[in-house]
Amino acid sequence: MGKPCHFALFDLQPAFRLDLDQLAARYRERVRDVHPDRFADAPQAEQRRALEQAAQLNDAYQTLKSAPRRALYLLALQGGELPLETTVQDPDFLLQQMQWREELEELQDQADLEGVAVFKRRLKDAQGEVETRFAACWDLPGQRDEAERLVRRLQFLDKLSQEVRQLEERLDD
Repeated sequence: MGKPCHFALFDLQPAFRLDLDQLAARYRERVRDVHPDRFADAPQAEQRRALEQAAQLNDAYQTLKSAPRRALYLLALQGGELPLETTVQDPDFLLQQMQWREELEELQDQADLEGVAVFKRRLKDAQGEVETRFAACWDLPGQRDEAERLVRRLQFLDKLSQEVRQLEERLDD
């Protein structure tokens, strides 16, 4: 038997738009039932099963709470993994990436913490816009290519957001 669908573990229908508070509540509820401490006196096989279920729930939760990972997972459910390397067929976004990287480099060189905060807000807005576009395209049939393009954008924006947070921490020290 294969692994259950991440959404099914939390009694949710596969969808991009999720109530993250509801997801977190269901995660806490489910993980409490299989927490290894509850099986401390159980036979080893039960302990192992509980540990595996807890790990599976954690993996599913981490995937579903992250917009880029959730989008990628939905595409995989729909029809296979996203090809890792594909030729860049999104020249406008490639140009945008280069502009963001240059801007971030300047902010780092100038140690401009306030500028980084502004950049971070703009990045969050861009993420929200791409998430909205993905959600809309996800609901339409025959939009796989567009969905893949938007997932790649989400992945880039997520990675850039992590870099911005790291820069913020370095400048804040």
